[in-house]
Amino acid sequence: MAAPTDRSTDTTSPVVNKGELFSSFDVEAFEVPSQREEAWRFTPFRRLHGLHDGTAVATASTTVTAEGLGAGVRLETVDRTDQRLGTGGVPFDRVAAQAFSSFTEATVVTVEREAQVAEPVVVTVTGPGEGQVAYSHIQIHAEAFSKATVVIDQHGGGVIGENIEFVVDDSAHLTVVNVHDWDDDAVHVAAHHIGMGRDAVLRHFAVSLGGKTVRLSPRVQYRAPGGDAELWGLYFADAGQHLEQRLLVDHSAPHCRSQVVYKGALQGDPSGDKRGEAHTVWIGDVLIRPSAEGTDTYELNRNLVLTDNARADSVPNLEIETGDIVGAGHASATGRFDDEQLFYLQSRGIPEEQARRLVVRGFFGEILAKIAVPELRERLAAAVEAELESAGA
Repeated sequence: MAAPTDRSTDTTSPVVNKGELFSSFDVEAFEVPSQREEAWRFTPFRRLHGLHDGTAVATASTTVTAEGLGAGVRLETVDRTDQRLGTGGVPFDRVAAQAFSSFTEATVVTVEREAQVAEPVVVTVTGPGEGQVAYSHIQIHAEAFSKATVVIDQHGGGVIGENIEFVVDDSAHLTVVNVHDWDDDAVHVAAHHIGMGRDAVLRHFAVSLGGKTVRLSPRVQYRAPGGDAELWGLYFADAGQHLEQRLLVDHSAPHCRSQVVYKGALQGDPSGDKRGEAHTVWIGDVLIRPSAEGTDTYELNRNLVLTDNARADSVPNLEIETGDIVGAGHASATGRFDDEQLFYLQSRGIPEEQARRLVVRGFFGEILAKIAVPELRERLAAAVEAELESAGA
């Protein structure tokens, strides 16, 4: 699979679609973002501790460990001169470029060609600690005809800027579950660069539960025909949390498929204190270029508001530049509990508090059921239950 192009010298070309946005490995090629820009208008800059403007200087590093490295899987720690780094994608905003320019060591997990890995590989990332700043770089590379599941489990505290590359070669099948279980102080801004080869299959799960401010930007690029990507997301925002997901699925090759399903729940401080607001942002961009005949795509976002002082922004965008497609669509909805569901459960003798919990469990059940790692699925279900306990739902 060819490495992506650094467009750092192409600052004058007109942007014809979101797939042509400026990208570069050079942080100085980007202007400091402002909230007048669409890509940053929901992000609270005051909470980023300088990640966006270059004042966040690395004072520590993240700790990366791995389990489940059986036959056919290699774990390497490499320096920034390794030529494989950056093949998943080029940074497309200043924070990602800052993270790429600032890390000293990167972690590369390679699933070797034709390897069929039965047990999940678990990569644990621990933050630098409260009051510390770190930049992280990870690459997950599934070589041709391989199949594996990789769990990226992130916890701890601190301020973290990060790039994660997912390079999925021809006919490889990669399942990734990224869990953001950060401490309450954590600030995490991450870009996921996803490069898809011919007939490659990706199942990408993003679960955001912890952290004070988390902004995740996955970008899928099809580099050959036949790619199949599904992106599933689950997020639960408490009082004072800002959880933001910005996705771009760039259909630039023919006969590719994508499906995006993200679901979130929010519970703020009902006293009305602005500092206790729970805020989630979901931006779903799908681009179908003129060359992407035969595309089949759909994206869906649902948000369940559990209390007052909670705000969910949801913006699906579909850009179609060819009429020769199988199908394309999107949907988005934000609302409170369905009174009919609650009435149905209560009419059968279930107390209101328990009925509310059952509704929330059912709301997230579709995504949790897709996670084919039983221990992780049970852990995440318990985490959702703990969130509900904290709200008294």
